[in-house]
Amino acid sequence: MVAHERVGTVVARRELTSVSGAPVPVPAPGYLVHLQFRRFAGCPVCSLHLRSVVQRYAEIEAAGVREVVVFHSPADELRAHVADLPFAVVADPDKRLYREFGVESAPRSLLNPTAWPAIAAAVLRSGWAILRGRERAPAAVPHGGRFGLPADFLIADDGSVLAHKYGAHVYDQWPVDELLRLAAR
Repeated sequence: MVAHERVGTVVARRELTSVSGAPVPVPAPGYLVHLQFRRFAGCPVCSLHLRSVVQRYAEIEAAGVREVVVFHSPADELRAHVADLPFAVVADPDKRLYREFGVESAPRSLLNPTAWPAIAAAVLRSGWAILRGRERAPAAVPHGGRFGLPADFLIADDGSVLAHKYGAHVYDQWPVDELLRLAAR
């Protein structure tokens, strides 16, 4: 169990399985792990954020960070939405990891006015990509619901939590610059 209020808590070693079937060690020997909790397969806001991570992925790798992104959708549903991502994506449809790490769902994820510009931009970008056949639309009723909140954890190779962020709304996560700053410490 991770005490989500505390930096320094140690995450138990485990091997997750990515949607591609590859093993994903957390923590990862010799690396920092950026463990991201996102929402559902095809979430436009999650996709907007993950595109920013993909654009700077070489910098993230050069900083010694391994990306591991968790969604609360089943693996079969996720595969079509994340096949082009260069990092590990893990399905957690029962939200076991979400509970363990204290990651919540709440209507404020979408109702917070601070999130509305990102939601609008994400829906426009995703809608255009869907119309052009470059992305699939998310499920009308996503597995695990629409009200998930994001969370980020930076985990050292010994399992200690170096930093964390629990999002107050759907687009409240570490930007890449913040992740790189934290990794440099």
